[in-house]
Amino acid sequence: MTTPSAKTAFLFPGQGAQVVGMGRQFYDQSPAARAVLDQIDRALSRPLTKVMFEGPQDVLQQTVNAQPAIMAVSMACLEAMREKLGPLMPKPSFVAGHSLGEYTALAAAGVLGLEDTARLVQERGRLMQVACDQRPGTMAAVLGLDEAALLDVARETGTYVSNINTAEQTVISGDAAGVAKAMEAATARGARKVIPLKVGGAFHSGLMEPARLGLEQAVGRLAFHDATIPIVANCTGEPLTDAGAVKRELVAQITSCVQWKRSVERMADSGVTQFMEVGPGKALASMVKRIAKDALAVSVGDVESIAAFKPV
Repeated sequence: MTTPSAKTAFLFPGQGAQVVGMGRQFYDQSPAARAVLDQIDRALSRPLTKVMFEGPQDVLQQTVNAQPAIMAVSMACLEAMREKLGPLMPKPSFVAGHSLGEYTALAAAGVLGLEDTARLVQERGRLMQVACDQRPGTMAAVLGLDEAALLDVARETGTYVSNINTAEQTVISGDAAGVAKAMEAATARGARKVIPLKVGGAFHSGLMEPARLGLEQAVGRLAFHDATIPIVANCTGEPLTDAGAVKRELVAQITSCVQWKRSVERMADSGVTQFMEVGPGKALASMVKRIAKDALAVSVGDVESIAAFKPV
């Protein structure tokens, strides 16, 4: 697949990757993954795995369930990889996660233990749901409009640029009226397509301020460690290792734009030639292929893809 000397980054998916049945294969076939999932159930004092394996989908999609579930499956996948690959397991130069996935990244980098990460992610989901109820909002994807034009649209309509995923794919957030105006303005400025998203609120925007305040308190109660692997921050696209800097990043991230394009470019500029998406879905690998065209991007999210991984 690649040479063992290839610089690797592990990427972890965010909310939206959830699907009923995810993680079941790992639970049944990998003792290491099963141990991760059981530990998270114990940490949360509830059978999250039952929701993951059996649904129903509308229950799994609830933010308080979807967020810890995606983190749990991503960490289970990581442990299944270590179990299966042994000495062939790539040693990442960086880790990064998209929004929620940043929490998986900090667990993978040893900033927090698995149980503390699970509880923090569950609290993040709860706080975000409360914020959505207090300050309702929505989001829309914008295709084919550059970042500068999108920022102008946001300023004109009182909305927020919440994700810069690739040069071609961005997301705006705000209240329903503002996002409707922004969609019209983006189309008028030449956007190829605008797509309203089926989400519960205006994530990564100022409407999440109530959640930021609660998250700051939750983060402050935990003992963070310096990262053993640099974590490329959503807010800046720059690598972090200092525990205090990681805390500040998590708190800022909830109301700030996810700079995914900048993050991938930063890793590629630092010599990363192999990006491995670890966990459910394939969205991040697809984005990488549009950003760092010379790099290899693979998704590892099930037993078969782990078995197929063969470094040359």
